[in-house]
Amino acid sequence: MLIEHDGARPRVHPSAYVAPTAVVCGDVEIGPDCRILFGAVLTAEDGPVQLGERCIVMENAVLRGRAAHPVRLGDRVLIGPHAHVNGAEVGDEAFVATGASLFPGSRLGARGELRINAVLHVNSVLPDGAEVPIGWVAVGDPATMFPPGAHDEIWAIQRTLDFAGTVTGLDPAALAGGAMEALTGAYADLYGRHRDDRTVAG
Repeated sequence: MLIEHDGARPRVHPSAYVAPTAVVCGDVEIGPDCRILFGAVLTAEDGPVQLGERCIVMENAVLRGRAAHPVRLGDRVLIGPHAHVNGAEVGDEAFVATGASLFPGSRLGARGELRINAVLHVNSVLPDGAEVPIGWVAVGDPATMFPPGAHDEIWAIQRTLDFAGTVTGLDPAALAGGAMEALTGAYADLYGRHRDDRTVAG
């Protein structure tokens, strides 16, 4: 399903395939020979989503463009089922496995790999060819990799990366105290803009 959002329509190359149950919403550009499989969601909330040539986005993956952090996939990128690419850049020939997550401001270099359920944290950068093991967390710029139980070590770096401000787009001071009220209010405004969306192709 192709949906116009905030006056922008998806642009799908004629050689690409978008499954009938996938959702492609707003300022999304899908390059030549891309394949968007069943249940995938590519949504340009307030920033674009751009896919290069022959990218594969598998079932139920989510790619979400943000104002300060667009989603950009290079050429020949594979995004696995249930993966989450939120305001991140992914280099050519990279692999994001099942259930892996990239947070806003993160960058995965060319030929990099995020294995099953791996995380590339907010504002974190992995160089070309880097591999994050199954379930591990990469955090920082340049990123350091930690096993999932290394909470204190992960937090020591994460706390310097403005996670809350980057993910929500809010000033960190606005999140102090009544954080959930500020957060749900901001998200209600952002996602409420979908009320005026229009389906342009089913």
